[in-house]
Amino acid sequence: MIILWVVLTPLVLGVLALGLYFLKAIVQGTIEGLRSGTEDEVAAEETAARVAALGLLPPERQNTELPAPLQPALTVAMAAARAGDWQPAADLLDATAAERDWELRTHFCEQLADVAADDDTWLLSWESARPDDPAAALLRARSTVVLAWKVRGAKGAQYTTQEQFEGFRRTLLRSREEHTRAAALAPEGDPAPYVGAIWTAIGLGLPHEELRRIWKELTSRAPYHYEAHFSALQYWCAKWRGSEALARAFAVRAAAEAPAGTLMSVFPLIAHFEHDDSDSADVDRTPEMYATVDAVLADVAAADPDHPRLPEVRHLLAYYLYLQERWDEALEQFRRVDGHAGAFLPWRYRGNAAEEFCRMRDECVAQVSDAQAGKAG
Repeated sequence: MIILWVVLTPLVLGVLALGLYFLKAIVQGTIEGLRSGTEDEVAAEETAARVAALGLLPPERQNTELPAPLQPALTVAMAAARAGDWQPAADLLDATAAERDWELRTHFCEQLADVAADDDTWLLSWESARPDDPAAALLRARSTVVLAWKVRGAKGAQYTTQEQFEGFRRTLLRSREEHTRAAALAPEGDPAPYVGAIWTAIGLGLPHEELRRIWKELTSRAPYHYEAHFSALQYWCAKWRGSEALARAFAVRAAAEAPAGTLMSVFPLIAHFEHDDSDSADVDRTPEMYATVDAVLADVAAADPDHPRLPEVRHLLAYYLYLQERWDEALEQFRRVDGHAGAFLPWRYRGNAAEEFCRMRDECVAQVSDAQAGKAG
């Protein structure tokens, strides 16, 4: 028995020592974890306070449908249209034609077309009262395109029924005729019917030659039209009717040929975004990408503050400035669009647009605040 005790005692003591070692490690780890968790919570609370002090809004107060507030006159016209009154919409589009503000015309048309695609009772009344009204014809064509995409649905091809595809194609074919009529009635110099025709070409898979024909008609009227270039770039992307090479070539050419303030410099960024399948920000921090972002910054500074597409560009610019860890510059762009996280790029590609927008914005706030505190110290 004594011999057995002599043999077992070292083993028992060893097990106890090992147990105490692991217990100590667990306790220390728990303490470190608690300390780390507490520090993270404190940091998060400090950032939240800084965000609130800047007047920035939380995720639940971000509009995820729009990149920026709509113009008051457009809001009125949309509300009137839903109530059956077409006159405010007609007045709005007539004014854009009189002022030859083609950017604003297509922007207004895009929003009003969405209303008509849901219920066109007001547009039918307009067409009845003014059978050959250019604006009514334009809205009819563009709303048919919107309707076609609603018929198809937003899901992938494998989740889209044959009936949806057939309805999509049938509706788009009708829009081709309507765009032809809208172009014939359009005011001199108006590119808007051709912008809508690009989306018909995308949906129907029309050949490159047809897109080039549309593009020639469009650019002869408005060579630096933002929505036209955005739409055409989508056509040339690999996901639709082109390739990465074609999309990048189109984007670079558009940026190189355009005057400052036209926002054309953003298209190389969009082409990059559309074809970037990497899981690292390294591809966004090359000398070429820094130069591209710098060019967009300069273009934004030179643009008309009332340019209807400026907020969309700011959203994408904020995103890339964030990826490049240019915290102050990124925060400035985030602040200018705060309250709206509905930009098509980049937020609608994210699972929760508002959460992602605020996460990046808040990290910029934290980084800027820490840098300022470091300088003060």
